[in-house]
Amino acid sequence: MAMYTTTDDVGGLLPEQIGALVVQPVIDGSVAAQIGTVVTIGSTTYRVPLVTADPAAAWVAEGAEISPADATMDELECTPSKVAGLTIISRELAEDSSPAAQQVVGDGLARDIARKVDAAFFDADGATTNGPGGLEALTMSTANYAADGPANLDWAAEAISKSEQKGGSLTSFVTDPATALVLAKVKEGTASNAPLLGRDATSATSRSVLGVPLLVSSSVTAGTIYGIDSRFVQVVVRDNTRLEVDKSAYFSSDRVGVKATMRVGFAFTHPLALVKVTESA
Repeated sequence: MAMYTTTDDVGGLLPEQIGALVVQPVIDGSVAAQIGTVVTIGSTTYRVPLVTADPAAAWVAEGAEISPADATMDELECTPSKVAGLTIISRELAEDSSPAAQQVVGDGLARDIARKVDAAFFDADGATTNGPGGLEALTMSTANYAADGPANLDWAAEAISKSEQKGGSLTSFVTDPATALVLAKVKEGTASNAPLLGRDATSATSRSVLGVPLLVSSSVTAGTIYGIDSRFVQVVVRDNTRLEVDKSAYFSSDRVGVKATMRVGFAFTHPLALVKVTESA
């Protein structure tokens, strides 16, 4: 569908709008990028060397020969997939708008790309058509909370321990909005109104669980909490997101095309250090 100056829902793009529009780039808007490590590449495939077994050390007597040992190596390959959006606006809307309509529409595409990145990362099936595989494609460590909901933080202690047992150290938890609300309502005790979740007095939306930051994404399956170690989660981006404007493709109708493209993939280098927390069966 094309957009014109007469389109009902474009008033915010015209000079009548109040204040400046500030739109965060895709990377800042994606929860997956916030909990992982963003790696920007300029090639088609990103290769990560993995050490699957360390070289062996041993106690030796003074002057004795030291037996050599080799590490066992493997390699993880990640080829970023393309996510893209295209929208069309009239030349009048583009020229009469302040700020430029094509930039605002492009920013909107960038926000939706961020949502698509998160949807692929947290996809319940672990696979997105034409997209990269996400967390659910992995064999992660697991933990549970009670069948009537997370009434305490025992699940978090278990998740932290499970990750540590595999050499990890959780840097964030992430869950869906409904579960985050349940956690926010958990009190320190039956006679207390103080929330059990840690909060930053300088930020109303900042939350932590046993010292680990808690983030929220609507792309996470309801009732699921992930424990993430950012060292082992890489969001691989090929170049930066591109916002491009073309006036030639729709020359005969005097319209302008606005296109946003991004190539992104996920590399999980140590899945067992990640933890999936769900309700007890």
